[in-house]
Amino acid sequence: MRSGNFKENYRQLLALTDSVPVIVWSLVLVAAIALAPLLIGKYFVSLLLLLMITAVGVLGLNILTGTTGLISLGHAGFLAVGAYAAGIVAGRYGWPMPAALLAGGIAAAAAGLVVGVPSLRLKGLYLAITTMAFAVIINHLILNGGELTGGSEGLKVPQPALLGQPLAAEGGYYYVVLAVLLLAVFATLNLQRSRVGRALMAIREHDIAARAMGVNLVRWRLLAFTVSAFYTGVAGALLAFYTRYLNVDSFSLLVSIEALSMLIVGGLGTVSGALLGAVFIFVLNEGLGLLFSALGSGALSTAAFEIKGIVYGLAIVLFLRFEPDGLVGRWRDLKHYWTHWPFRY
Repeated sequence: MRSGNFKENYRQLLALTDSVPVIVWSLVLVAAIALAPLLIGKYFVSLLLLLMITAVGVLGLNILTGTTGLISLGHAGFLAVGAYAAGIVAGRYGWPMPAALLAGGIAAAAAGLVVGVPSLRLKGLYLAITTMAFAVIINHLILNGGELTGGSEGLKVPQPALLGQPLAAEGGYYYVVLAVLLLAVFATLNLQRSRVGRALMAIREHDIAARAMGVNLVRWRLLAFTVSAFYTGVAGALLAFYTRYLNVDSFSLLVSIEALSMLIVGGLGTVSGALLGAVFIFVLNEGLGLLFSALGSGALSTAAFEIKGIVYGLAIVLFLRFEPDGLVGRWRDLKHYWTHWPFRY
């Protein structure tokens, strides 16, 4: 009977994983996602593509909220900055898609650096309100951006292309998004097991104790905001090339709440939790959308926006009360049960 998983040297401690089943099932999952466009219809491919874009953004929020312990309700603002930056440089200046994606990430990272300055003195609810105010300011700037942002009329984004060849949303662009997601997952896993990740986790557990141990709070908090915003900006740029049209109404406060609920439901501070939470809330959101569509134009259908907010809030409260470790914690408990059965310890 397996009694534990012990590390015998530092190299084993820093390894991404030493579990053969985890490696095998990860490769199977990636292969299944890569083959999906050949096996399922365009509608489900588009849903899967949107889910992958969402997962990139949630991974970014996880670095800030899950790993560093800084609550943000302003990631819809970073998403908007990345989306509009990519749309502007690609549509108005003719930048290629890879450069536009990078521009969206850098623009959002710069905004994250600016927003990160107040985090040096704020915590908890006060920091959440500050980040939410940032999202409101971004929406106001977009609405009053004139021809640059398109204002209330929105902004058209050109079709994504690579090496001069246009990419269909359910074709080549699907694999671009998949490649970005895999890169984001790999980068996040490496970040968490590095010296930087350990410093961010120390800040999350107790910032005063972390400072006493020599952790530079100013440096690492600003870095957390910057890296998190970069991820979210890239997700916004990917979303811009997928929808090919941007409107400020797509980046409301509900987007930030939805991302935070994904983290809490999946499990804070873990990559697998961010991915599981994204899948759970995304499927729940699509299910609610199908339900509201079936209801037609009734009163319940017209209140869809408010009902979604209630559902997200209810999911957060229930998971915090009954499963604070999220879906990852429940999966870990199940594995522990079957590994040690019939014993309870």
